Amino acid sequence: MGGDAAVKARTVFGLLRLGAAAVCLVALIHRLSWGLASHTIASQNFFAYLTNQSNIAFVVLLTVAGIIALRRVRDPRWLTVALALVLTWTITAGIVFAILVWQAGLRGIRIDVPWSDQVLHFWLPAVTVAAWALAPGHRSVPWRVIPVTLAYPVIWGIATMIRGPLIGWYPYYFLDPRQVSGPEEFLVSSGVALGAFAVVATALVLISRMPLPRRLRVDADDTAEPPSPEPEAVRVGERVGQT
Repeated sequence: MGGDAAVKARTVFGLLRLGAAAVCLVALIHRLSWGLASHTIASQNFFAYLTNQSNIAFVVLLTVAGIIALRRVRDPRWLTVALALVLTWTITAGIVFAILVWQAGLRGIRIDVPWSDQVLHFWLPAVTVAAWALAPGHRSVPWRVIPVTLAYPVIWGIATMIRGPLIGWYPYYFLDPRQVSGPEEFLVSSGVALGAFAVVATALVLISRMPLPRRLRVDADDTAEPPSPEPEAVRVGERVGQT
């Protein structure tokens, strides 16, 4: 495939990014409306969920990423790093949500899962992982991103534990002292959650540093920018900008 084909691929991918952002926004609006109509959530608590916060960031970032894909043949490094951070949060939130639904079923507790929850927790994360691996013009992610991904859930957790006693509500049962057996269960659950964030971040970094599929590698080579005067060269099939 030539350079024109690569540009076309980026254009299509940019439109797909914008489409995914629109779907996510519609799902967020429906989830809020459904929660208010079913009296399963208070409006002031909707934005307290890590899932909703990370998906709002996903909408904004994917909109920016879509526009960039329409204008450039490669994503800038900061965008790839930002996508790695946000995708780590949304994917991990989906995994945790699936576990919570499963545990509720074991306890005989019914949890309704509207289509918007399915989109936000399952379908969009699955699609974005595939896009992450196959995106034309994608760059590699440095390893130092992994510990950085933990900063947001830690800050969110601290804020939640401060807010919870004041309003008598927690977004997830394992954070509520009234629903856990004691500090040990709270610490174990929180540690497992943070471990899940780290594992997902590691997987995304590894995927970003894998050799590109041959077709995408050819596209990247055909549309490459003129080489810089620096002597260091990128090996064939390597992600752009590995560190």
